[in-house]
Amino acid sequence: MRKWSEDELRLALALYCQLPFGKMHSRNPEVIRLTEKIGRTPSAVAMKLVNFASLDPEIVSTGRTGLGNASAMDRLVWDKFQQNWENELTQASSSLDSAASPAETESIEQVPAAVDTTRKAEVEIRTKQSLFRRMILSSYAGRCCISGLSEARLLVASHIVPWNKSNDNRLNPRNGLCLSVLHDKAFDRGLITVRPDLTVMASSEINKLRDDKFIQSTLVAMNGQKIRPPEKFIPAPEFLEWHNQNVFIG
Repeated sequence: MRKWSEDELRLALALYCQLPFGKMHSRNPEVIRLTEKIGRTPSAVAMKLVNFASLDPEIVSTGRTGLGNASAMDRLVWDKFQQNWENELTQASSSLDSAASPAETESIEQVPAAVDTTRKAEVEIRTKQSLFRRMILSSYAGRCCISGLSEARLLVASHIVPWNKSNDNRLNPRNGLCLSVLHDKAFDRGLITVRPDLTVMASSEINKLRDDKFIQSTLVAMNGQKIRPPEKFIPAPEFLEWHNQNVFIG
């Protein structure tokens, strides 16, 4: 049997990052497209995706241990992604042809204007944002982790540490939460936060709005509740702590 090359594994891992666990099977059109690029069977690619699942602590913690026979090269490629998400993902994803749907592009998180506002820079940012969105929505099974809302047009892949605050973690899926547009805006403005133990906290700024029944039922009512944990890539505690300390209005 022909060994997997590092480039092939990079493509497979990029696809793994963008698929919900339940869609890592040989009938998935995205799996089939990858097989056509690298000359492998759909079952071989699906098996490799599940091999990568055996390296993902969040998958393993729920008992879905994959096939448990990841190779040394699998681990090497996995580690390279952890060290430089942006470089590894953008290079690999450019070959996957995983275009965003209209619902995805409509709800991409807005990025503050950068100094370089050339058309090329704008396209690059939108491409990376689309990739980040696919990873985050697949990790959270297409649901807001606070409210459970599942309408894709009302979901945002929200950065915990903002895009313009950490260049190294712009595409790190552990730096993201899947939120409704309301909860994304409240999170961005520091009106709510998520603690490292995955507990939601509501700011005193909205706690005191006793007469606003909408605020009370949609934001304040979530105080003290746990978010719905992702299937993959659980938020990094250090990113959540950063938001607690630098954005949240306590």
